[in-house]
Amino acid sequence: MGHVNNAVYLRWVQEAVVSYWQHISPIDAQEELLWVALKHEIVYRMPLFLNDEVDALVTAIGTRGSRASFSTKFRRGEDIAAEVRSSWCCVDAVTRRRECPTFCV
Repeated sequence: MGHVNNAVYLRWVQEAVVSYWQHISPIDAQEELLWVALKHEIVYRMPLFLNDEVDALVTAIGTRGSRASFSTKFRRGEDIAAEVRSSWCCVDAVTRRRECPTFCV
């Protein structure tokens, strides 16, 4: 049908959340911690196409121990095309064990 599919949205969500993490976290935390996606829920409001100019707006909506929840809204112009709620788990980069960040996301 010509519009982007789930795989594209999930790649965009991962890029957006990782970019958000890199923007708000200290450099040492970025080297010591990784985020692993646990769950994504996508609500589609209108189709997007690969050539569309799309903005991703990420908001941290909650934390609990080593887990964090994010809302990512994809906009084309003023229109929200899709909203993704996702859950992520923070892990130690070396041990791969769950880790609670010492600062808020």
